[in-house]
Amino acid sequence: IAEVIDETADSRSLVFEIPEDAADKFAYAPGQYLTLRIPSDRTGSVARCYSLSSSPHIDDRLTVTIKRTANGYGSNWICDNAHAGMHMHVLAPSGVFVPRELDRDFLLLAGGSGITPMMAICKSALSQGSGKVVLIYANRDEQSVIFGAALRELAAKYPDRLTVIHWLESVQGLPSLQSLATLAAPFAGHEAFICGPGPFMDAAQAALTGNGMADDRVHVSWPRSTVLLDVLLAKGLDAPFSCREGHCMTCACILKNGKVRMLVNDALSQNDIDDGYILADRMARVVCAAALLMTATTLITPVPANAEVKTVDVSTPVDDGRQLEVHTTADCRKAE
Repeated sequence: IAEVIDETADSRSLVFEIPEDAADKFAYAPGQYLTLRIPSDRTGSVARCYSLSSSPHIDDRLTVTIKRTANGYGSNWICDNAHAGMHMHVLAPSGVFVPRELDRDFLLLAGGSGITPMMAICKSALSQGSGKVVLIYANRDEQSVIFGAALRELAAKYPDRLTVIHWLESVQGLPSLQSLATLAAPFAGHEAFICGPGPFMDAAQAALTGNGMADDRVHVSWPRSTVLLDVLLAKGLDAPFSCREGHCMTCACILKNGKVRMLVNDALSQNDIDDGYILADRMARVVCAAALLMTATTLITPVPANAEVKTVDVSTPVDDGRQLEVHTTADCRKAE
C-alpha cells in the first residue's frame, strides 16, 4: 500500500504499488475490481472484492475505495488497520461492469459507495472519449459524498461534457423510482451504468426501463452474466477458491435447485455434474431460483452431518432476493 486516503469519515482509498514483475497481470479496465486477502483470527484470512476507483488511462497506481459498513468484517478491518507500507495479497483485476467503448455518452447512476466504479468510468470516458457524461449521485447527506472534491475538479475541467446531479437523502428523502425516472429522462439515448445498494439499483433500473431505454444499454453492477464466486465474495461470504480458473475444484459446490451455466470446466467429470456439483469460480450467475450448498471440500470429502448452516441474503436486482446456504464449520473448510 503506497498511500491511504481518507475520503470521508467512513470511507478510505488504498493506493497500491504493484511489483514491476506483476505489472502485466494487473492491467485493468474501468469498472473492474480487486479481490483482497484480509487477515482473520477465525479462518486465517478472508477474501473481499472492492471496485477500482482509479482510471487505467490517467492514474499511475491502482486504487480501491472502501466504505465502512455495519458488521462488515472486511471494510471495518481495512478502515481500522490499513496503512502505507503494508503488504497485501491481491488477485488480478476482474469483472465485466466495463464500457464496451469510451467514446459515447454515459449516464451513471450511483448510490453511496457505488460511486467507486463510476469514478473510474467517468475519468476514463472524459479523458479518452468525446461524449458527455451525466452522473446522478445519491447519498445520505453532504458529509457522505465520496470524491466530492474530485468531482468538482472534473466538472471545472470538463464544463461542457460533465454534469453532476447530487441527491441528498437528508434534504430530499430517499430517491424514488419516479424521481430517478424524471432525472434520467433527458438522457435516454445514453449508455447507462448503475451501482449502489440493492433498492437503489432496483429503482434506477426500473426507472430507465420505464423511460424506454433499451436493455442492452443498461448495465447493473451485478449483471446476470457475473460469475457466482465474485458475487459471494463481494457480499462478504468466505467462499472457498484457489485458482479461479475451474481447474482445482476448491470452489466445488452443490446445486440444490435452479439453473446455472458453467463457463469453463476442467475439473468435474460427467458423473460429478450428474450428482449436482458445479464450479463457482467459472460459473455464470444463477439464472433462476437456486440455493447452493458451498461444501468447501474436495469431492471426496463428505459434508459433515452436523454442519452448521448459515443463510445469507445475497439479493441483487436479478435474483429477487434468493438466498444461499453456506456451510461454516471447520470440518467443511479442510480443503480451503
